[in-house]
Amino acid sequence: MSKNKINTGETLLRALKDAGATALFGLPGDYILPFFDVATACDILPIYMLSHEPSVGYAADAAARYGGGIGVAVVTYGAGALNMVNAVACAWAEKSPLVVISGAPGKREFEDGLLLHHQLLDSKSQLNMFKEVTCAQAVLDDPKTAAAEIARVLAECKRRSRPVYIELPRDVVTLPCKPAKPLKVKPPSARAARSMARLIARKLKHARHPAILAGVEVRRFGLEQKVAALAAKTGIPLATTLMGKGMFTHVDSPSLGTYIGEAGDDDIRKAIEGADVLVILGAILSDTNFAIAGKVITTPSAIYINEDELTVGGWKRTPVDMGLLLDALTEIMPAHVEEEQRPPLFACMRGKKPVSPPDFTDAPLTADHVMDVLRFLPKEASDMPVTADMGDCLFISAGIPDVPFLASVYYATMGFGVPAALGVQAATHARALVVTGDGGFQMTGWELLNCKLNGLDPVVLVLNNSGWGMLKRFSGDKDYIARGVFSYAALAETLGGTGYVASTGRELKLALETALQRRGKFQLVEAVLSQNEVSTALKNYVAIFRKNKLAAAKRRT
Repeated sequence: MSKNKINTGETLLRALKDAGATALFGLPGDYILPFFDVATACDILPIYMLSHEPSVGYAADAAARYGGGIGVAVVTYGAGALNMVNAVACAWAEKSPLVVISGAPGKREFEDGLLLHHQLLDSKSQLNMFKEVTCAQAVLDDPKTAAAEIARVLAECKRRSRPVYIELPRDVVTLPCKPAKPLKVKPPSARAARSMARLIARKLKHARHPAILAGVEVRRFGLEQKVAALAAKTGIPLATTLMGKGMFTHVDSPSLGTYIGEAGDDDIRKAIEGADVLVILGAILSDTNFAIAGKVITTPSAIYINEDELTVGGWKRTPVDMGLLLDALTEIMPAHVEEEQRPPLFACMRGKKPVSPPDFTDAPLTADHVMDVLRFLPKEASDMPVTADMGDCLFISAGIPDVPFLASVYYATMGFGVPAALGVQAATHARALVVTGDGGFQMTGWELLNCKLNGLDPVVLVLNNSGWGMLKRFSGDKDYIARGVFSYAALAETLGGTGYVASTGRELKLALETALQRRGKFQLVEAVLSQNEVSTALKNYVAIFRKNKLAAAKRRT
């Protein structure tokens, strides 16, 4: 098809690529087949097919989180799109720029008077549902307006770093359509940013113990360099939330590491909780980030800045562009504050490991042994992004130093790890290390069967304690927590990969070293743990979480 005469499907594909998409993740169904036909013929973006819609959503979400563009999930109407709502909700909650494209019946099909397969109440039902978990929506039922609608929705996706929804009737896909021109967005006010920077600078200059806590939006909007520059110039201690772990891995930054309250490093906790002025940049004020604090972080002592909210000293202000604000603040703030006015910056802890690894023995494997092994991964893993599932695998993998880190820390959905690794490698060609539990693997681990077809070869570590270990810490050892005894290493061979079993620290170290060196198909290492085995980090987190929740309840009463 000539450049001067393109159809609606090609217009959408070109606009997605221009907006930063590098791949499509999808699952075929009759209403979306015409779009896949156009996508295959145009070859504008590669297509990676998976086996279950939630995995499609997680893979596209992770592609956006790690690749820095937008993720694209393509599914059919009703049974396909609605099956992906949880993954889209995860992207909404954790501020990931995900584009949902759902095929739909043609306009005349809705007018025939018969209920259509995959349909709910009426033609608007699915659209209305997705309004709850997306920041912009469009139904491309008119080729004359489709280009403008595509531009509008994609602009919102990038501006807000949130999911958007595009419904594509199958009878419109091949109709002629004009190219989509990027929507002209009013530039943010540099004057307003400078004015707010002066106000914040006055507070920071008078602070004796300031600190900066960087969260997820810093990564989503590509502001790592700007935050690092501010911390480096001023000497203000910098840490990340758990959701922001690893964001400064490839940036020259004085980051202390990751703040996890009383469950984490004590020096980092003291720097954050002891701050008389704490600048919270782009963090989600959730219980997973702050309910484990040793000291309640109050709004009056904090400056809170994110995409749509700005609070200084307990007073809400008109939000300003965070990038412009950081530029102005870095320019205004003085460098090299005198020692007597402000304590020196803590020694950089990011990437720091003990002098020598522990002696891995043939004793039965524990969760803490797994953490020790992961902290001393060989050089083959030094640049690998880590995708983690919920539960103990989250806390164990959080201990891996100096790596990009992707996990559903706030929304806390299970099943994220494996499809996220596939999305990362498909979009960026970066091989990922997955740390998942047996519970999370049972949800989406089966997507590994698509590795051969898609040319992907992640390394997958399955922590097998025959149950939902984290839930045991909250509810006790109940029968419904058990997941049965399975051999995931044996399953790997069936799914097209290579499997290893490790029951000791020494075996786990050898298996991971071997898996990291082998390429061409996925490698699965099964770490066999006893049924009640969880890490010390998880035990501490749950205990502190419970204690602080109880204290908060008492304060309310």
